[in-house]
Amino acid sequence: MMLRFLLASLVLAVTAHAARPNIVLIYVDDLGYGDLGCYGHPIIKTPHLDALAAEGMRFTQYYAPSALCSPSRAGLLTGRSPYRTGIKSWIPDGSGIYLHRSELTLAALLKQAGYATALIGKWHLNSDLGDPTQPQPNDLGFDYAYGHNAFQIPTNHNPTNLYRNGQPLPMQPGYTAQLYADEAIAWLEQHSAATAPFFLYLAPAEPHTSIENPPEYNAQYSAFTKGPIVPIPSGGPGPRPEALLVPRGPGEYYANVAYLDAQLGRVLAALDRLGHRDNTLVVFASDNGPVTSQWENWYEVNAHGETGGLRGRKRHLYEGGIRVPAIVRFPSVVPAGAVTNAPATGLDFFTSIATFCGVALPTDRTIDGVDLGRLLRGGAAPDERSFYWALPHPDGKEFAFRIGDWKLIINTQLQPIELYDLARDPIEMNNRLATEPARVAALSAAFHKFHAAVLADPLRPAKLQTNY
Repeated sequence: MMLRFLLASLVLAVTAHAARPNIVLIYVDDLGYGDLGCYGHPIIKTPHLDALAAEGMRFTQYYAPSALCSPSRAGLLTGRSPYRTGIKSWIPDGSGIYLHRSELTLAALLKQAGYATALIGKWHLNSDLGDPTQPQPNDLGFDYAYGHNAFQIPTNHNPTNLYRNGQPLPMQPGYTAQLYADEAIAWLEQHSAATAPFFLYLAPAEPHTSIENPPEYNAQYSAFTKGPIVPIPSGGPGPRPEALLVPRGPGEYYANVAYLDAQLGRVLAALDRLGHRDNTLVVFASDNGPVTSQWENWYEVNAHGETGGLRGRKRHLYEGGIRVPAIVRFPSVVPAGAVTNAPATGLDFFTSIATFCGVALPTDRTIDGVDLGRLLRGGAAPDERSFYWALPHPDGKEFAFRIGDWKLIINTQLQPIELYDLARDPIEMNNRLATEPARVAALSAAFHKFHAAVLADPLRPAKLQTNY
């Protein structure tokens, strides 16, 4: 009798996953490698994301496609190194930079296969969500779009810069984490009875500055805050007169991450309530490293992101700028409680999700991401490969290239300047450039070959972004 029950359960599980899975891709903004409880933060309480990790696979060497938002999101949605798409850095308002229609996004790929698609949250792949001459989310595969572009104005409380399907909205009362959770749940409820599978790209604003929090969350972390809480509004060339630009400690940042976790918990609970848990692949990751207490801009004051001890921060190609949290849950497919040390990148989610959904990859363009399906099922990691990052920076350290445990930093003149053994030196303190000439030569040659292919990509726009 027990054997019959087990066989029946196995048949049900196989049947459920034979159907095309639903996809929920959660891409948070500026969350650091060490900002979650399941990644070792000693203070911030993140029970819902910790539970997600316990129910799925947690990555310890997952890399964002870039150390800034726009190129990272371009890479995530196309599976292509951001420089191939022409998105080199963050996109300023009114710059006329955008992700071109020639690029095929994951949303467009899945929509062609019959998926309902929605973007809820941050876009930042053009310079104006209201300009019909620039490709909008609806032009790039999303049936439905609700959210903001670069950053929340004036803060994530009562934002005034949200759009719905290209139309500007009046001030939206609430906090963006809550507003986007509300919208995501409503959209899921609308599609819960539909026969078509769905793809939800949920991109919260948090913990990107400037931030505000519900008072009860600030109260939970008040021991880590000094002085009165005075929001620092953004949306202009500098801080408004009422802003209090003084260091107040990490309490508000801690509260913001905790609030983000609570709102994502509501979305995950809705999946359960609507009966979607077992046939929904949930992917959670951050778009780049955090703003640490080493502030570089006025609007970053009082951010206290944690890299887990890794060197660097947002905008830098050291590990702290690109190694971020990532969790994947797919019940009865991805082993619960698994932890992998295999290197992976956000580019891989394009390929992996398409493969899980039974959708053929495009053959008319280079796709840089690889299929993580075998790894996610508890098997072996992908074969050793190279990882390429590119991001203009005033310090001239524009490129990073990794093969195996070795990572090369390359300047704007395409010269190798730093080499690190990440297995023995994950915090990148011991530059091995002078002591490993043969390894430098091999990595440099591989980098130049890859970089030349990026520059020669036939879809790469002729007019390239120049802002740093």
